[in-house]
Amino acid sequence: MTIQLLVFQILNGIGIGMIYFLLSAGLTLIFGLMRFVNFAHGAFYLIAAYLAFSVTSLAGTFWLALLAAPLAVGAMALAIEFLLLRHAYRLPHEAQILLTFATALLIQEIVIIIYGPLGQNVPVPESLSGVVYLGPYVYPAYRLFLVAIAALVAVGLWYVIERTKLGSTLRAGSESSEMVSLLGINTSRVFSATFALGGALAGLAGVLAAPIRGVEPFMSAESLGIAFVVVVVGGLGTLSGALVGGLLIGLTQSIMSTLWPQGAHLMIYTAMAIVILTRPAGLMGRS
Repeated sequence: MTIQLLVFQILNGIGIGMIYFLLSAGLTLIFGLMRFVNFAHGAFYLIAAYLAFSVTSLAGTFWLALLAAPLAVGAMALAIEFLLLRHAYRLPHEAQILLTFATALLIQEIVIIIYGPLGQNVPVPESLSGVVYLGPYVYPAYRLFLVAIAALVAVGLWYVIERTKLGSTLRAGSESSEMVSLLGINTSRVFSATFALGGALAGLAGVLAAPIRGVEPFMSAESLGIAFVVVVVGGLGTLSGALVGGLLIGLTQSIMSTLWPQGAHLMIYTAMAIVILTRPAGLMGRS
């Protein structure tokens, strides 16, 4: 592998890793606060990607999709939590898995009915269709934009978690939701807000990923598998773990796609296995 190709794949891995971070951040926040296993999380990513396709096709602008789709998916996640999932919070994890898995399958089938089983392409915005010169290296402008947006979101999430009252409640709730409830805080509202935020983050990941990989009805299962790998590697319930895990998995996948294309996906799960064996709580997780 030449130096130029290695640099390109590292930059590629960072871009992929930031999408994985956005996808898994909501999942790890939901589990950290609620101890709720949400197998419908990938469906939020799927819906946002198809909303990006629809808005871009009808309105002719990707920027409207980037703004509207995460908000719409966050609202949909809030509605699903209120109408269906909040009744399963006290059920065993097996019941939560079955309920959310059934929800994901239902959403996938609705997408197939509306859009058909074949994939679709979402064009890169014309203003970001060129390349950027990084010294002697050339890199697509859209991928750099993706990294910048995800980095801004990461900083914003860190500020919310570490510097606001909502963040204090989330951190306290991840330790003991019963204690937070005893302090007079409406945990149902906190849970709903967290679920909506998680859905919106997955929606943002779906919109940003659509111009790179296109959209197809079965992308939710793939994204869910990756999201769980990321949170296991980084550590369940930690935002920093989602960032570190996303970047590690993204870099592993990108570099191995050049060194060993057939085994790129295998190496993702190999990396997860190594982390589980050496640090069962994840790289940034607590025992």
